[in-house]
Amino acid sequence: MQTNNGNAYMQTLQTHNSASVLSRLHHRPRLHCSNTTEYQQLPANSLTTTIDTMFARRCARLATSRTAVPLTSYLARVRQYSSGPSYEHILTSTPKPGVGLITLNRPKALNALFTPLFTELNDALSKYDSDKDIGAIIITGSEKAFAAGADIKEMAPLTFSAAYTDNFIAPWSHLANSIRKPVIAAVSGYALGGGCELALMCDILYCTSNATFGQPEIKLGTIPGAGGSQRLTRAIGKSKAMELILTGKNFSGKEAGEWGVAAQVVDGGKEELLEAAFKTAETIAGYSRVAVVAGKEVVNKSQELSLREGVEYERRLFHSLFGSKDQKIGMTAFAEKKKPEWSNE
Repeated sequence: MQTNNGNAYMQTLQTHNSASVLSRLHHRPRLHCSNTTEYQQLPANSLTTTIDTMFARRCARLATSRTAVPLTSYLARVRQYSSGPSYEHILTSTPKPGVGLITLNRPKALNALFTPLFTELNDALSKYDSDKDIGAIIITGSEKAFAAGADIKEMAPLTFSAAYTDNFIAPWSHLANSIRKPVIAAVSGYALGGGCELALMCDILYCTSNATFGQPEIKLGTIPGAGGSQRLTRAIGKSKAMELILTGKNFSGKEAGEWGVAAQVVDGGKEELLEAAFKTAETIAGYSRVAVVAGKEVVNKSQELSLREGVEYERRLFHSLFGSKDQKIGMTAFAEKKKPEWSNE
């Protein structure tokens, strides 16, 4: 990094004529020679060469000794707020330190879900999950639609044998099955069918009060296929979930909050929604990565194990964290009334 910066300065200098260099020197008194008469006695060509050489050396020293660390720090900060790799159906960025944002981006189809989109989504999720600078992930859509359902054009021609042998829709559960970092769904507008299921896969769900959720698959002669019947039932109970799935009725963002589907219901639009999601994601990303992953793991296990088994599992993982550096850092900082500086180890 330092050598490249020095070379860049050198190459830039060579493009300037002596008049430009002389002009710059008026603003850089530290480049003056103590004996100015030496410059007056030099031939014009020699003077230009001497000034160019001194200025080049000075800039190279600045690049390697003073600029290197601040420049590295600056580039690291820029990365936190930059956009991610290029995808066709999603947008990725890191809008806040430690926060990865994925925006579903099929506006003409109201973010209808289909295999190419999930291929990109799974790739982006995996990249954020392995990125040491990312501590929490947010998935969102547009103001009008988080995701209005699965793309019927992809599903309509399927046969049983094709769906079964290709294990159709199974890769859509990559988020729920493989991503270890916390994922927040920020839902504005429609979240129907597969869109509702995607939101339910996330660890935390935030929505606007006028968001619209539903599992309307019954109206198409089918049922939820990406976990909707299971996760919705766990969230709101058998009777209410049965009613919604068998009638295809929608429910509002306000009701999602009242029933425990949503952790937070935001009054306003997508901007206010994302502000709330960013705040929570930043808070999570500011804690020990080791403890956060463990916390997510034990909560998820509560959905799979009996109470006794779950408590035993939690206790074992609790014990294991006493082998982490961050447990020592956190408890020492608390005792000394200092802010902990996590090692994420």
